[in-house]
Amino acid sequence: MIIAKRHEDDEYGIVLMNDIAKKVLAMDRSPERTNVYEIMTKPALSVSETMDVRYCARLFERFGISRAPVLHDGEVIGMVSYNNIVLNGMLREE
Repeated sequence: MIIAKRHEDDEYGIVLMNDIAKKVLAMDRSPERTNVYEIMTKPALSVSETMDVRYCARLFERFGISRAPVLHDGEVIGMVSYNNIVLNGMLREE
C-alpha cells in the first residue's frame, strides 16, 4: 500500500505485507489498533518509469527491498517488484 504525501514537500510512504507480519503480528500488536503511520517505511525508495530493469534489480539488491513505487513526474503510477523485473528482463532478451 502506498501512503500519499501529506503536502508538496512530503514523501510517499509504503506498507508491505512483511511490515504487517514483522511489526504487528510478530510483536503481538492488535491490527485494529495499529495505524499505518506507525509501521510504514518513509520515505519509500522509488524508481523512475524509465529506469532500466538491470539498474532496478541492482537498486533492490543494494537496499534489500522487493518492490518499489514507480514515479512519473513525481506521481505514483504503479509498483515494480522482482517478479516484474525478471519477467521484463527475460522478455527483453528474447
